[in-house]
This record gives sequence, structure tokens and C-alpha cells, in this order.
Amino acid sequence: MAKRILVPLDRDDDAILPLVGDLARSSGATIRLLRVLPIPEVKVTVHGRVITYVDQQISQYQAQGLVWLDGVKAQLDGVPVETAVRFGDRAEEIILEADAFNADLIALSSDRLPLAEVLAGDRAARLARRARVPVVTLRVPRRRKAA
Repeated sequence: MAKRILVPLDRDDDAILPLVGDLARSSGATIRLLRVLPIPEVKVTVHGRVITYVDQQISQYQAQGLVWLDGVKAQLDGVPVETAVRFGDRAEEIILEADAFNADLIALSSDRLPLAEVLAGDRAARLARRARVPVVTLRVPRRRKAA
């Protein structure tokens, strides 16, 4: 039974939380919620003056990511939850965090069918091939944007 579950999240893929929460409660597992963001770039004016440096943006985005993850954590009442924010390639950072956390399982959402993942090279399928631990993928239908 998994004792350390890594759950990488984007803004719209928290549908997996009830399933992972139930699994964690029944097995006494700890969940680590992970938010992976792209590495920011230096912002400059049209005249080449630096507006913000990368380290400033990373600090700001990390703080915002942790606040967002703390809000998500509320959905996992009764489960030990840790949070982390990383920057870089999503699949690579998930694998690095799984190793750092010593995860037994990676649980994530995908909006594609399993066969389509393999044929299209979906991120979830690529991650599953590279991970050293099992990857559970919950297929979630795409949310339609309001017209």
C-alpha cells in the first residue's frame, strides 16, 4: 500500500483529489501536492532596462503557488499533506520531486483516453514511462469554456 503519494496539480486538474484522499485515509499515507511552473524570464522594458529579475519572479510565483496549494489542501481533510512548488520542465520536475519525497505512487489527472495518450505522446504517458514508481492517471473530461 502506498504511504507517500505525490500529486502534481495544475489549475484545473484537482478532480483526482477525492480518490487520492480516500486512498490516503485508508492506508495512513501522506500526500505531497506539487505545482510545477515554467522558469520565468527576465522582464525588460523596450529600452532594455530590467523590470524584474528571475529570482524575484520565482519568489513571487512560489509564494502564490504555495497559497494556492494551501487552498487545495483543504479538500484533503484528515490527511497529512505537504506542499511543494518547483520550476522547470513538468515531467522532469515531477520525477525529481518523486525521488526527493521518496514517493510510492504518483497520482495525476489527464484529459485524454489511455490509447490517445500513447499515440499522441501525452505528458501523463511520458511521465509514466520515465517514473520509478507507479503512476495512476485519472481520466477527466475536458472542461468546456463558456461561450
